[in-house]
Amino acid sequence: MEAIKIKKLTKRYGKFRGIDKLDLTVNKGEFFGFIGPNGAGKSTTIRTLLGLISPTSGGAEILGMDIVKNKEKILAKTGYLPSEAIFYPEMRVKELLKFSADLRRKNCKKETARLCERLQLDTSRKISELSFGNRKKVGIVCALQHDPEIIILDEPTSGLDPLMQKEFFSILREKNQAGATIFMSSHILSEIQNNCTRAAIIREGRIIACDTVEALSRSSARRVVLRGAANLWELPGVRDIQVIEPFADDKNGLPNENTVSFLYSGDMKELLKILTEGEVQDLSITEPDLEEIFMHYYEEDQKEDIGYDSIHPLSRRRSEGGYRL
Repeated sequence: MEAIKIKKLTKRYGKFRGIDKLDLTVNKGEFFGFIGPNGAGKSTTIRTLLGLISPTSGGAEILGMDIVKNKEKILAKTGYLPSEAIFYPEMRVKELLKFSADLRRKNCKKETARLCERLQLDTSRKISELSFGNRKKVGIVCALQHDPEIIILDEPTSGLDPLMQKEFFSILREKNQAGATIFMSSHILSEIQNNCTRAAIIREGRIIACDTVEALSRSSARRVVLRGAANLWELPGVRDIQVIEPFADDKNGLPNENTVSFLYSGDMKELLKILTEGEVQDLSITEPDLEEIFMHYYEEDQKEDIGYDSIHPLSRRRSEGGYRL
């Protein structure tokens, strides 16, 4: 059975786009990632699924129930963490957690205590006394303490320090292994790659890719920042070259100690071979940000290479064996 089934789901705010004809299926028991930058439509999708806002057209089902007709039944089986949770400021944490459990008519004391201990959450303090990160912990406990069948998380790690992020994802994986379906939106690619089995990428209100995380990762390029010189121009897969620091010409008229950044989607062994033959002083190879991944999916049909001279007219000089960065 599908945990989430979306068909042509559309939400518009007057003339403005929210989401446009989304089609998506999340299977029961999946740990599913929903990737996109701010403003892409992630939160609008989630709020529409939960019945917090009404769809303009199309529809969706959660756990086989229509999101419009069965909103209360869906919410009873769902744990939801918004990107920014707002609580009653004068309530103490323990009062708020009990209030949340009472609304669901469920005794959550044991699970509440376990989660608070693992997240190092002081339940005696007032909400108004908490940092943003600790308020996020309160939201996490509220979303998970009743052992929901489906967990929907919107940018869940903002405000959490790295140690708490690690513990949080450990908790999520345990919930997932126990049978819960997890649908998590994020603009941080590593969170999706490290935890999800499948993911969808949304841009400007439309899903532009949906596949296993492994397949999406294979398709993405890497961001390379290079200081020095190497003959990369004839190497397939080099694109989006940007000058980070202006170069200084040496006595032979060649760039000296130039620092450039570029996307590389070719064979990593070939790149490393070229670099070892060059004069590399410093190098970093990292995941690209999501906008760069979106460019990869959107611009595959645009095979026109961007010449280095179109970005920095003085920086393209021919040397033996190709162009020298």
